[in-house]
Amino acid sequence: MAALLAVFGAAGIVYTLVVLRRARRTSNYRPVREDWLWHVVLPLVAYVGTTVAAIVLPGHVGPSLFAIAGMALVLLFVGIHNAWDTVAYLVVSARGDSERP
Repeated sequence: MAALLAVFGAAGIVYTLVVLRRARRTSNYRPVREDWLWHVVLPLVAYVGTTVAAIVLPGHVGPSLFAIAGMALVLLFVGIHNAWDTVAYLVVSARGDSERP
């Protein structure tokens, strides 16, 4: 289980770095501080925390499991926030398109 969690964390770190690179390259929208926080910083912290907790899991079971649970909770909140943010963006941009003559 520790190995699977470490692979999950490492894959999440790689994916977050891909998101970071794509966000820096975008030209039609400039990400603001909140975007960086919710799309890069918090997921990166959660994936790094999961990876570290997975590495020390065999020696420190209790604290590692609490850390993994906390990181899962962070990822849940990030997912809910980002889904809500996406829906709000789509509604606002669709409303703007329908109001044009």
